[in-house]
Amino acid sequence: MSAIDQGHVEVSKTENGIATIEFGHPLSNSLPGKILQKLANTISELGEMSDVSVIILKSAGDRAFCAGASFDELISIKDIDTGKKFFSGFANVINACRKCPKFIIGRVQGKAVGGGVGVASAVDYCFATKHAEIKLSELAVGIGPFVVGPAVERKVGTSAMSQLAINATEWRSAQWAQINGLYAELFNSVEEMDEGISILATRLSKSNPEAMRMLKNVFWQGTENWDELLKERAAMSGELVLSEFTINAINSFKKK
Repeated sequence: MSAIDQGHVEVSKTENGIATIEFGHPLSNSLPGKILQKLANTISELGEMSDVSVIILKSAGDRAFCAGASFDELISIKDIDTGKKFFSGFANVINACRKCPKFIIGRVQGKAVGGGVGVASAVDYCFATKHAEIKLSELAVGIGPFVVGPAVERKVGTSAMSQLAINATEWRSAQWAQINGLYAELFNSVEEMDEGISILATRLSKSNPEAMRMLKNVFWQGTENWDELLKERAAMSGELVLSEFTINAINSFKKK
């Protein structure tokens, strides 16, 4: 089975209305198109379920949170429509989080790269461990964080976003990410983080669902144009991924 066809998205629910989505992939939880589509659909479906009051979004394993786009799929793109479709997968996940009427709690246990930073930015409240360093590496492979950019900028601001985008090979510490607003709470261990998540999720499961829905609408005001904006950004990335520069850069990264 090719790397493009590997990976999973799984859901578990508790009796008190807490739903947990776990995504995973053998290559550091990278995100091929099929996983992106399933992840977006799952978020949207849980958002409509009356027996779900809050959603936890996590990745598998105890190491990397998410390595971002699948290099194997990126290198297989041969035309702009395919490129736009692939990058639209990240747009669909971000928009699914944005439009979901339930609060989404993020759980980031380790490093997040590129699209992984976008996923962490799209949740409503993000927990992380001290190992959860971040990097927007897109420019280093000839693209740019166009699709995830609006979500990241919304969380950390233009200055921090530009630092991440321009210095694309430098890791920023979890403490840096918390100071700049990406992470709400930081923990020394996964066990401590999971305890904090459980406390907040349980508290939210007992809160007024209509009040939470209205609050979420308020928090996301000003993003109503993202359906179209992120499609435009996906087209930009889809065009760049076909360039000789980007093809050579991706192949170089794959050999490391």
